[in-house]
Amino acid sequence: MPHDHSGAGPAHSHPDGGEGHGPHGAGLHDHAGHAHGHGGHDHGPGHSHAPVIDRKNERLVLGTLVITLLFMLVEVAGGLLSGSLALIADAGHMLTDAAALGLAWAAFRWGRRAPDAERSFGYARFEVLAAFVNALALMLLVIWIGWEAVTRLLHPSPVLAGPMMVIAVLGLFVNIGVYWLLSRGDRDHVNIRGALVHVMGDLLGSVAAIAAALVIWATGWTPIDPILSILLSLLVLRAGWSLLKSSLHILMEGTPSGLDIPALRRDLAAHVPGVAGVDHVHAWSITSGRVMATMTVALHDPAHPAPIIAALKERLRTHYGIVHSTVEID
Repeated sequence: MPHDHSGAGPAHSHPDGGEGHGPHGAGLHDHAGHAHGHGGHDHGPGHSHAPVIDRKNERLVLGTLVITLLFMLVEVAGGLLSGSLALIADAGHMLTDAAALGLAWAAFRWGRRAPDAERSFGYARFEVLAAFVNALALMLLVIWIGWEAVTRLLHPSPVLAGPMMVIAVLGLFVNIGVYWLLSRGDRDHVNIRGALVHVMGDLLGSVAAIAAALVIWATGWTPIDPILSILLSLLVLRAGWSLLKSSLHILMEGTPSGLDIPALRRDLAAHVPGVAGVDHVHAWSITSGRVMATMTVALHDPAHPAPIIAALKERLRTHYGIVHSTVEID
């Protein structure tokens, strides 16, 4: 049986907050010879996959934003005083952290807004847009650090190891505290994950600055400062690329990670009584963990579709975490 599992998004929406997907998105009804099932947004027991946009996450992100901004100013002053590129690079990274956390806070703030006539899914996707911008900021930061590092290698400048060490050690403790605070949030959120990536990069930056300060203090070899900055940039680049791919995949409405569409089709046909076949399956995510799907099913007895549709939706919800499904009877 042919099938299609490209990540297709909603074709139209309903002002009452329900979503219509594909050509026949609607509630369970008969329409032009087709019966349609329209699933709700809840999860089955033990299958709460969608992250919750709540005030706890919002408060955690706001608190870490304030701490990050304050210490960024300290690192800028320390980097200028000591002449350390590692500290200045880390301060630049903390600036992107502040932007990332600010976007994440805005995403949580807006994400709680209810759906309306123009936005039937509400503002949940703002979270993914913020994560995408954060990832791009990381890419730009890596380019800037790389350029500065090459310039420093070609034209070495003096570095004061003492002030550099003090600021780097303080930065290490601050970043550990910020990481601990963020780790108490919901890691299913792409913005929480993105912020953790930023903070981990800062933490590694502090370690690199400490190592560079020790080498400079012991040997006077200043090129270690830009060299460690480049190594740090490569680590940040890897993490940022991962975040960029995951957020872009959601924005492109790709099939959610771990969801095998052919296996899903076979499973539904085998385990839902009355289903003869499943075709034209489309699955995508609105935001982190909130999976949607549309499909066409063939029934052995199309005269009584309601209980079969209900059983099919329940299996989608409890076995695959698909919180919203639209089913069309072929």
